[in-house]
Amino acid sequence: MTSASPSSFDRSLLLLVPATLFMVVLFVYPFLYGLQLSFRPMEGDWLANYTQFFTTDNLRDTVWTTLKLAIPATVINVGVALPIAYQMRRSSRFQKLITTLLVIPLTLGTVLIAEGMLGYFGPKGWLSQSLQWLHIYEGPIRLTHNYWGVLISLVISGFPFAFLLTLSYITGIDPNLPRAASTLGATPWNQFRHIYLPLLIPGLAMAFALSFVQAFSVFPSAVLLGSPAGATRVISIAAYEAAFERYDYSMASAVAMLMGVVQLFVVAAVLGARGMFYRGPVSGGKG
Repeated sequence: MTSASPSSFDRSLLLLVPATLFMVVLFVYPFLYGLQLSFRPMEGDWLANYTQFFTTDNLRDTVWTTLKLAIPATVINVGVALPIAYQMRRSSRFQKLITTLLVIPLTLGTVLIAEGMLGYFGPKGWLSQSLQWLHIYEGPIRLTHNYWGVLISLVISGFPFAFLLTLSYITGIDPNLPRAASTLGATPWNQFRHIYLPLLIPGLAMAFALSFVQAFSVFPSAVLLGSPAGATRVISIAAYEAAFERYDYSMASAVAMLMGVVQLFVVAAVLGARGMFYRGPVSGGKG
């Protein structure tokens, strides 16, 4: 076994230093600054912000409101992405076309998606008018400025992300594994259950975690398509109001820290639960 040459070691060190500085400047320092700021309230002792959050109804309830939006949206996105990605696991021109089309919602962003939804799903939108013209449904359909409008927006904006992640994992599984199983009499369902699904569990857990973090930080959709003072008053709105309406940056930092704690708890639970389904190699890659 040959050891790495000093020159390669020096190159690795040169790459490690800027990467470390990048992490410190963009992630570690803002986190530490926000954490210490959350313990410096405008009034009261050092835990006053957190005490106020958990003793105030319209602040404490934002955690549950956000979870009611983020978890169903994540389950729908990952649950729908899995069978579609499984059917498209073989490379073809349709795979490339569909993946290209799915990039469009990612590039549009939540604001433009919300604008489109207001035109299609609003009380005077095309869907409502078409159903009334066809005498299928009388009266306007309320799919905006409520819970359902925000949920639909999260699905539209989050599905491409979950699908592309799932497709990348499933196409990385060695196709020789199911072929070998088929020669032994395994049905397509058994191939999926005993080969694809166990190898996909780590990837699905990661896709679920990343999709959840994206959905939990919902803000534009909750304002444009929801009811920010009522059913869709999510935790990010509470942080915004504290920072830019009351100019209480200490309270806003405390809310942001609690957002991070909830996200970390859910992500840790998902990543920890994947070990209950499968223990073994984390991938079955090609080659």
